[in-house]
Amino acid sequence: MNTQAHEELKGKIWEIANRLRGPYRPPQYRLVMLPMVVLRRLDCVLEPTKDAVLEQRDALETRQMPEAAMDRLLGKAADPNRKHPLYNTSRYTFARLLGDAENIAPNLVAYINGFSPTARRIFERFKFADQIEKLDASNRLFTIVKAMAEIDLHPSRVDNLQMGYLFEHLVMRFNEQANEEAGDHFTPREVIRLMANLIYTGEQDVYRPGIYRTIYDPACGTGGMLSESEKLILSQNDRARLALHGQEYNDESWAICCSDMLIKDEDTANIVLGDTLGDGKTRDGFESERFHYLMANPPFGVEWKDQEKQVKTEHALLGFAGRFGAGVPAINDGSLLFLQHMIAKMHPYAEGNEDRPGSKIAVVFNGSPLFSGDAGSGPSNIRRWIIENDWLDAIVALPDQLFYNTGIFTYVWLVTNRKPPERRGKVQLIDGTRFFQKMKKSLNNKRNEITEEQIRHLTRVYGHYRDGETAELSINGETETRVISGVFENREFGFLKVTVERPLRMHFEASPARIAKLDDQTAFANLATSKKRKDKAQAEREIEEGRKLQEAIRDLLATLESKGCYMDRALFEADLTRAAKDAGLKLPTPIKKAIFAALGERDPNAEICRDGKGRPEPDSELRDTENIPLPPGTTLPLPMDFGPDKPNDRLVAAFRDEIDAYMTREVLPHVPDAWVDYDKTKVGYEIPINRHFYVYKPPRPLQEIEADIAQLEGEIAGLLKGLVT
Repeated sequence: MNTQAHEELKGKIWEIANRLRGPYRPPQYRLVMLPMVVLRRLDCVLEPTKDAVLEQRDALETRQMPEAAMDRLLGKAADPNRKHPLYNTSRYTFARLLGDAENIAPNLVAYINGFSPTARRIFERFKFADQIEKLDASNRLFTIVKAMAEIDLHPSRVDNLQMGYLFEHLVMRFNEQANEEAGDHFTPREVIRLMANLIYTGEQDVYRPGIYRTIYDPACGTGGMLSESEKLILSQNDRARLALHGQEYNDESWAICCSDMLIKDEDTANIVLGDTLGDGKTRDGFESERFHYLMANPPFGVEWKDQEKQVKTEHALLGFAGRFGAGVPAINDGSLLFLQHMIAKMHPYAEGNEDRPGSKIAVVFNGSPLFSGDAGSGPSNIRRWIIENDWLDAIVALPDQLFYNTGIFTYVWLVTNRKPPERRGKVQLIDGTRFFQKMKKSLNNKRNEITEEQIRHLTRVYGHYRDGETAELSINGETETRVISGVFENREFGFLKVTVERPLRMHFEASPARIAKLDDQTAFANLATSKKRKDKAQAEREIEEGRKLQEAIRDLLATLESKGCYMDRALFEADLTRAAKDAGLKLPTPIKKAIFAALGERDPNAEICRDGKGRPEPDSELRDTENIPLPPGTTLPLPMDFGPDKPNDRLVAAFRDEIDAYMTREVLPHVPDAWVDYDKTKVGYEIPINRHFYVYKPPRPLQEIEADIAQLEGEIAGLLKGLVT
């Protein structure tokens, strides 16, 4: 089908949808039109062999036969070449339904109930029976069926790829009407084609005749990634044996995906309905399975609160024996959970061993997984786990305004446990942000698209694997030569987060204003409270005694007012202890700390405050951190446990010299009294892809800017003059 015919087809179906106005609001059109399009598609597929199926049905009804055997024989009557039965045993087709307008509703129900079991499950998930009754009651059913009967959706006219486009268009239009996220259910096809080209580049085995390979999408939506993968491989190896697997939590999307798989004679049992991460009701549909190729556009920037309990339980109880051993990201973005899930589905790899073939992953994310989370946090540890295991192969930065439901920049991650020798220990970053053309007509947030030539170009860049490869790009209307490929060592994405402390310096003064600040200190205020809530008299006595003690402390501190300002806490503490002893008061440690807090102020000229062992106390307000890049020659993985707040003496020992050298070179010349708290040292990983491709553009000369301003001022003056006169 050519582009014009496809556009006409979309227009006709949307015109039919508009006939629902009245009993349905536009956001509700999907409830009727999506299952109706699927139904018409199946009707077109099965109509040529309808009579043969009815003859077989009549013959089999007289025989006692297991249901599975009948299913198989009826399927063969419909199409002897199919592996998975698809048939309809009712006497109806769309054309025959129109012959009995008075009974079209019960006949249509009977028609749907006559489908093979898999097809019936699809319509159950569409909940189409509810809509048939409503359509009939509003006198719309016959009109819609008649209009759909005039549209030919036979695969010889509309192939599976075009049907995929059609469903995506309808979903987008319906969601647009409902003011919902139009791209929740699918990914732009050019993005899928790019991902498919990237993931299969260098994969020689997949093009061997007769090769068997499995492809999996854990957030398969309407099945676009699975279909494009299959199309790409079969276009170059029509003897490949492919098994498509997916999981989808949305009933409607699952039904569309299954209908596509059913028509292509794929096993719909491999498309699982349910939440991949697990939400308490559903779980991972492929718990013990592994796949050769994995592709996904999982929800990004989306909260995973519904899955939180199950994910965190699996993380805590199973660790790396489960799917989320490396950590869990922030609750507002579950992208890295999907990537961990996909990594858990990789085949183990051993070179030359067909039983351990390894796997390759292509997944599209927003920018958050590149850098979110501090060193030692869940996201950082997940990145660390992936990179230190040498699984991250490449990241391709895509243009913005590419997706239907968001205008942000996105990134394709390529992850594999079978890197070729030349790529081991390294990561390739590709800047594809300028590889797009403007669309003639925008679709929601989608204003850009990647052309076929640009897909081929980016695929060649990935395949070339050259550091510093350049391309001529159009930037702000001018052509510039830019670097678009960089190859980096794994360790270049890692760093040590070092905590730098500076000493606490305070002066102290027992002035009335500072003594009054004692009331703001919790420990001091609690002296005049009581926990004896049931014994009111006892509580009142305790409160009264506390108030007397508070007053005694105030009087005690007032005796130190004449001493003036103490520049050394040790001297102030000595006088405070002596005065308390003379007054017969005992000052517990919490009260003493409250006095220091109320009467003290930070002063860079004061003496250093020290603990009982004479060590400088750190000033939390002056505490800082330094990120020290992992030095060349660093051996990965580093000797450190996963998880936050797990200091590792071996880690510090391994990098003590580098940390000290960094401090001597970068910190101590500016703050000589600083020191490192080695116990707080953590490892972090981030992937600052934009920084690596940033090109500095100096500002225009000042004279040019002044000239532009002067010109604008002249124009404004002229306009104002015209208004006044």
